[in-house]
Amino acid sequence: MTFMQIIDCRTSRFDEMNRLMDRWAEQTKGRRTATHSVLGKDRSDGSHFVEIVEFPSYDEAMRNSHLPETDRLFHEMVALCDGMPTFTDLDVVRDEQLYKDAARRFLELIGTPGELPPLDEVIAEGCHSHDPSDVQDSLGMDAIRRGFEMWRRGFDFTFSVEDQIAEGDRVCTRWTCDATHVGDFMGIQPTGIDVRVTGMLIQRFREDGKVVEDWWQYDMLGLMERLGAVEE
Repeated sequence: MTFMQIIDCRTSRFDEMNRLMDRWAEQTKGRRTATHSVLGKDRSDGSHFVEIVEFPSYDEAMRNSHLPETDRLFHEMVALCDGMPTFTDLDVVRDEQLYKDAARRFLELIGTPGELPPLDEVIAEGCHSHDPSDVQDSLGMDAIRRGFEMWRRGFDFTFSVEDQIAEGDRVCTRWTCDATHVGDFMGIQPTGIDVRVTGMLIQRFREDGKVVEDWWQYDMLGLMERLGAVEE
């Protein structure tokens, strides 16, 4: 589970503190476990600062805290503050931006040239996939990979994300896929034709940002017409 720490402090020596943070980042490069950090200044109080630091998990945050450079940073930071800073530890229970980023990463992975990369960073093992071109839903990682491999044997393709809407644990992504027909696809021999397919993908995520269920919708008829499989 993603973990976040909020650091709340007051200081009239922000420039010195900023240089201190830059020095710590340089000294811990390759060893620190924080994945994202945002620093904000209170609009109504120029000496009030809040930093939000994100970690993959609580355990990773503890590893970060136990670095000797982090311990020195704490003592030097306290010396620059107008009073003792406060620390709030948070377990992230919902993060819609995480889900949107994961949806983009998913489309990037399945369109990667060459061998299909591992998908376990974005898909849960028991994921349930609904595809209108498949009479039987794909259930589980192996079945989902077989479905993608069929498309990848038939086409070289890349996805472009046109729009995304996130609500709760679901993300809807409107996409465009540009592809070249390079191999056998549903019995259609390769034509070398360039095609463009548009569609939408709704994905349901669990707390760690992995997909547990998805629903595809796309212009399959338009694709088959372009390949000459059906009359326009």
